Amino acid sequence: LMEPFFESLPFQLTGAQYRVIEEVFADIRLSKPMRRMLQGDVGSGKTVVAAAAMLASVQNGYQSALMAPTEILAEQHFLTICNLLSETALEADGKYVVTLQVAGMDKKVVVGLLLGSHRKRVKDDVYAMLTAGAIDIIIGTHALIQSPVDIPNLALVVVDEQHRFGVMQRASLSDRGTRPHVLAMSATPIPRSLALTVYGDLDASVIDEMPPGRESIRTRWVESERRDTAYG
Repeated sequence: LMEPFFESLPFQLTGAQYRVIEEVFADIRLSKPMRRMLQGDVGSGKTVVAAAAMLASVQNGYQSALMAPTEILAEQHFLTICNLLSETALEADGKYVVTLQVAGMDKKVVVGLLLGSHRKRVKDDVYAMLTAGAIDIIIGTHALIQSPVDIPNLALVVVDEQHRFGVMQRASLSDRGTRPHVLAMSATPIPRSLALTVYGDLDASVIDEMPPGRESIRTRWVESERRDTAYG
């Protein structure tokens, strides 16, 4: 079922991405909830792995959610995932719910965006659609863990930059009544996250191969007296 989606992408997946997707799919085939951390450098292609997992959830009749730490990042994910799933490009023109035709799928996929800054009318629309099961993939910020949000068929939670959320914030989505699968993504996992992989609370997947043509990422430590130079 996923091959038409993979073939419709404007780029070729790397071997590391295919390997990680298989690891995720092996987990979500099981009856126990997945607890997996996906680690990879910026630009290594973590988002398309998350999109594939969420699409698999939709194909099986369930909902999925992606939580990002900032509104800018949530909007970026919304546009990126919509453009990955759809064969026609989506522009950032204020849309908060879009219906997409995905290659190889008879059923259209509805993707929603939920932000704390949305007007009450927009939030109420999204709340109602989520409760009715009319939104397949919801992308948002901390707004996803507010009390009015009810996602009855939630099967998969993706937490991006998971180190930027508190323990209870992450748990509030993953401990829903459905006990959904959880995929945590990070380019810079904190020591506590790494400890969770060591002691068995999280399985780990690593994208250790960059897509062709990507420039290498350089991380530098700058002394405080050179702050202005760094900003420049």
